[in-house]
Amino acid sequence: MKKTLSGYVTFFLFILFLGGCTSHPDRVPFSDADYCQNLPVLKEKSLSAYTQPFQSEMQDKTGVYVLEHGDEAMRSRAWLTEHAEKSIDVQYFIFSVDKVGLIATDYLVRAADRGVKVRVLIDDITLQARGDELLMLSAHDNIDIKIFNPRLNIGKNMAEKLATLVFDFQDLNRRMHNKVFIADDQIAITGGRNIADEYFGLDPAYDFRDRDVFLAGKVVNDLKASFEEYWQYDRSVPVEKLVKRKPYPKDPGFSRLHAYACNPNNFSPAIRDEIEKVPATFKKLKDEGKFHWLDNVEYVADKPSKNDRKTFLGGGGRTRDKLAELAGSARHSLVIQTPYLVTTRSDRAFLKRLIDKGVEIKILTNSLASNDNLEAFSGYQRNRKALLKTGVEIFEFRPDARIRKSVMTDHSSEKLQTVPVFGLHAKTMTVDDKITVVGTYNFDPRSANLNTESITVIHSPEITQDVKASMLKEMAPENAWAITQSFNPDQQVSPAKRLGVKLRRIVPKGVL
Repeated sequence: MKKTLSGYVTFFLFILFLGGCTSHPDRVPFSDADYCQNLPVLKEKSLSAYTQPFQSEMQDKTGVYVLEHGDEAMRSRAWLTEHAEKSIDVQYFIFSVDKVGLIATDYLVRAADRGVKVRVLIDDITLQARGDELLMLSAHDNIDIKIFNPRLNIGKNMAEKLATLVFDFQDLNRRMHNKVFIADDQIAITGGRNIADEYFGLDPAYDFRDRDVFLAGKVVNDLKASFEEYWQYDRSVPVEKLVKRKPYPKDPGFSRLHAYACNPNNFSPAIRDEIEKVPATFKKLKDEGKFHWLDNVEYVADKPSKNDRKTFLGGGGRTRDKLAELAGSARHSLVIQTPYLVTTRSDRAFLKRLIDKGVEIKILTNSLASNDNLEAFSGYQRNRKALLKTGVEIFEFRPDARIRKSVMTDHSSEKLQTVPVFGLHAKTMTVDDKITVVGTYNFDPRSANLNTESITVIHSPEITQDVKASMLKEMAPENAWAITQSFNPDQQVSPAKRLGVKLRRIVPKGVL
């Protein structure tokens, strides 16, 4: 989940308080049997064998499929990891040490065992893995791990963490919010999802409605160039330089991790079977006209040096400028999904000018009942009525939205004893009926000025028609509340949560 800096500060003060009196948790439980020996050995074609028939299209076009469903988003990443031949580049804000995170790590290790060069770039602020665990992974000959702007977590002792919190708040704000997965420089996935249970509908308590885009061909070159820029940036630091302890021997054993991932209680055999069917699934999508080869797809990413201390709270980047350009080009319709909706006076003036030109603007954001981020909601709540006065239509996501049944992971929803709270995490915009934007950018000052972000701009009436229809469906009464000057659903939550939001009004909107 995406947290504000005030949320980070609270979290790390808690960690500092507990740090001296708690032992490290056991991240990978021991398995009671060697389940890996029961898995069938599959002789699969390499990724290039599957892409070879499309080489002419991939030279000057981009294949696009929007990943709406948690299942397909997970299967696509797993299948690409299994079939990559040369390289896998991974760049994420959050890579959790939960079920999805451990299984994803197992897939990456197995790819490295095949000789695939794996590079992992993760932001420091919410990284759960310990330094010794990261060192063990990076000891593999084919795995390199770097941490972006390691000012508060990996390799820092309590005194260093506290000093950063107190004396270097601006540098702490330099966070990498990008989310990229690239296989063999040919296929990529990018969008809103981090690597954690809740982004794939697998958390028993709280899950996200999210969206990614699967890309093949020309535009992947731009994702690769951006990844290289971040990888070479001086704030991307190899984990070996951060953790002051004896390194692991080369290629340590990962049998315990493999056993965890092979255990059917952790990773259903039915999901493994569906992963093997990914090529057939994409052939079906192509035959049905849902996988499109397009001439005009853009990938826009902020420079890693965004928020470079020249001003107190940073400055706008490429993504903000591109989104403003696209929104300003609208003639009749803007439909927006954003988990966090924190507007400034200039934001509202911009939206009002569009409304006055005849552009209909609908925005879906989280309600207090579906929100995981009270700091951000407090920023939204302060100006909700002012935003409504511009003429923008606002909808707030329901925690029990019916749409959850069609976008969560099927195997999870079948097993859960209780229905989890459902929150919005997709960051999407459609412009008129011809342009779709899927990315990491939230409509808030943090995405505008502090975090580095990335977006994919898809020029396609066909894709826009489908994505827009999905977004409008999620604004329907069974999925969202329509907000007016006289109605909002804040009363749906407990008095304690409402009070918590009010108390967070002390946090400046500029860091939300």
